Amino acid sequence: MITTKPVARVVYSAFFLSLVVIILVQSVMAQGDSDAAAQTKIIALEHAWNLAETNKDSKALSAILEDSMVYVDYDGTLRTKAEFLARVKMSTTHPEQEVTESMTTRVFGSTAVATGIYVAKGVENGKPYLRRGRFIDTWALKNGTWLCVASQATPFIH
Repeated sequence: MITTKPVARVVYSAFFLSLVVIILVQSVMAQGDSDAAAQTKIIALEHAWNLAETNKDSKALSAILEDSMVYVDYDGTLRTKAEFLARVKMSTTHPEQEVTESMTTRVFGSTAVATGIYVAKGVENGKPYLRRGRFIDTWALKNGTWLCVASQATPFIH
């Protein structure tokens, strides 16, 4: 006598495996779409940061920086969010331009890392400056909003 139970199990197992594969593929594709949207948002926030810093708009900067943010400035100075915002508002600093030449973003769930090359030009303490270097900014998604939690700028040595 031939039994059909093993065949049914194989068909059921193949169906179940196919269903799991389809769900996983859809999940990965949705994550990819989600990552692309997050990368676009981070790039926009980085450009908004440059514009806000150029315009000395500490209110706009404050909105994208997490309260416990850590900032390592181009000269190695470690700053809190409040210290960074105070430096931006200094009357002895007159930024003319802050631009990002290139940038890459990577998303890791609710964390994103942006790396790139920046150029900053202006006058500080009566002396013109032109700085070019690399940056790395770490962003965290908190209550549906991306906030920068850590930032470092490293100048290029000429």
